[in-house]
Amino acid sequence: MSEVHYRACNLCEAICGIEIKHEDGKVLSITGDKRDPFSRGHICPKALALKDIYEDKNRLKFPVKRIGSDWREISWDEAFDEIAAKIGEIQARYGRNAVAVFQGNPSVHNFGTLLSSGDFLKSLKTQNHYTATSVDQLPHHFAAWAMFGHPLLLPIPDIDRTEYFLILGANPLASNGSLMTAPDIINRLEAITKRGGKIVLIDPRRTETTRVASEHHFIKPSSDVYFLLAIIHTLFAENLVNLERSDDFTDGAEILREIAKDYAPEKIAALTGISAGEIKRLAHEFGQAKSAVCYGRIGVSTQKFGGLCQWLINSINVLTGNFDRAGGAMFTAPAFDVLAASKGGNIFGRWQSRVRKLPEFMGELPVAALAEEILTDGEGQIKALFTSCGNPVLSTPNGTRLERALEKLEFMVSIDIYINETTSKADIILPPATGLEVSHYDVIFNILAVRNTAKYSAPLFPKADGAKYDWEIFQTLAHRLGGKDEPLKLVPPEAKLDFGLQFGQSKLSLEELQKSAHGVDLGELKPCLPERLFTENKRVNLAPEVLVKDLARLEAKENHADEFPFALIGRRHLRDCNSWLHNSEILVKGKNRCTLLINKTDAENLNLENHQTVKVSSRTGAVEIPAEITENIAPGVVSIPHGYGHGRDGVRLDTAADHAGVSINDLTDAALIDELTGNAAFSNVRVRVQTI
Repeated sequence: MSEVHYRACNLCEAICGIEIKHEDGKVLSITGDKRDPFSRGHICPKALALKDIYEDKNRLKFPVKRIGSDWREISWDEAFDEIAAKIGEIQARYGRNAVAVFQGNPSVHNFGTLLSSGDFLKSLKTQNHYTATSVDQLPHHFAAWAMFGHPLLLPIPDIDRTEYFLILGANPLASNGSLMTAPDIINRLEAITKRGGKIVLIDPRRTETTRVASEHHFIKPSSDVYFLLAIIHTLFAENLVNLERSDDFTDGAEILREIAKDYAPEKIAALTGISAGEIKRLAHEFGQAKSAVCYGRIGVSTQKFGGLCQWLINSINVLTGNFDRAGGAMFTAPAFDVLAASKGGNIFGRWQSRVRKLPEFMGELPVAALAEEILTDGEGQIKALFTSCGNPVLSTPNGTRLERALEKLEFMVSIDIYINETTSKADIILPPATGLEVSHYDVIFNILAVRNTAKYSAPLFPKADGAKYDWEIFQTLAHRLGGKDEPLKLVPPEAKLDFGLQFGQSKLSLEELQKSAHGVDLGELKPCLPERLFTENKRVNLAPEVLVKDLARLEAKENHADEFPFALIGRRHLRDCNSWLHNSEILVKGKNRCTLLINKTDAENLNLENHQTVKVSSRTGAVEIPAEITENIAPGVVSIPHGYGHGRDGVRLDTAADHAGVSINDLTDAALIDELTGNAAFSNVRVRVQTI
């Protein structure tokens, strides 16, 4: 007889509640949990992939060791013994920093990994720590640290109550809300216009979100910073600034006024492709709305002025009185508050990368530096690498170069469930139990949610006999690599969760959550400033010196070589998240989504026909890809989705082979970064398009 299991889907940031019917260890169906107070019965297609992942015959369950081009299953003890010996030998010979760690995006989707990997990192005592953060979101954290005192104190758009939603470089109908946890996003957005509000999109592409928007404006890639400065100029020039709500704890408004004087809409219209009249109108509408919020995501973060953009977005919300108030940008009150034990302080530039001298932030170096740190000979060179839940060959800039770099390592370990484009270069792979076999609590995404909620998910199925959870792997590695003599005592993440919950703002306990299968609604976001600030003086800093100084880069003139006339941008699809989901048949089936979007006029100039294969070249590489001609992308701009390019040697994936596509990161350039934050600058990579 079938049974029902309730849990949160952890495959993207939306954390939708799901209802799973199962019988005799098999999943019969996965549907939305209508009693989940946050997601309200909504799910997207990705939730169905939980079944595919659980049943996937390609998924590893026990350690494997690479012998030439073959893989041999080994015991956990043999794996841990060899790892401890090799890492110890390498660090003894070359120093602590000869070992590096890369953690991918799924690390924060698994609370066992999130709560256990810290001790593992400490055991290595290396400064070479890299994560997906510097691929797509570091500017958010940098601006939050500079303005509010903590990199995780991120303002969240209160979309359930706003009257005006200005969106730059984000596509929430495809992402389900990114750094804005918002399940059932389509109904939440449609509710804005139904109550008489407005949604305005600023993007080089008419994305899926355009279908619920009130209006859309094309903008030239990497020009968002000028648009935002022109908005601020207009707010000051036309008396639309309202600091009444935050004046008692806000500094720097007059400095911003002086900065913005040089960026009149008439001056920057040509730079952005948006007319001065439209910029002024948008500024007036935003400043005069009953409530409004400006939100910018990956499109404004993955460009050379990403840090400036996120600073200015926050500033617009503050200047118009739409900060820490209903319908504006607000902060969450998570039941498990990872900020509670934080003190803030300096977390920037305490050390630098060896080759390019790129600054550390939050204990991490920019991932754009990883390949060169492996390939460049000399003292401090990376000789060994751990990867966890990541596929940087496909997800980081100039993946082809990184692929070559991985082959030069003396030793590599991957904590992953698949042999993919990155882990195929490893010497040993340690696969954790995953998905429906593990418990879950969203430590991070509740910090980013548009409503305060909490939910604990117990495992549905037991892990395979002899398999290990992620937290068991990390705790064992920390024990072995840390050289501890006392016996290892494994501590499940539930112990840390229960402790954190009881000291959180809601004073919940794990026992209470376990009784609430559908989750607990903790209410709307509430004003919390200045108490929630982590700045030393408990004040918002609208003009942080480190950001103000970075404005000098705006004066530099861009010189685009005639041989690369197009601006390349990325994109995602609702059924895409990370490259490893491409082994799910239910997600990859259907028409080919890995195409080059190109404007109709540009295609005509190239004598290009729809679906014709073209060669796209950049300074770093070239790919061949079918063209998709459309009027939904601005002239001079082309787009390739991320996460594809599965046709490499040594990869053991089935479904992906039929939908391999090409990797956008065979074209992107590790030399292109936001010089302030170190974040990769994927947007506006210059390319050439040629017919074949």
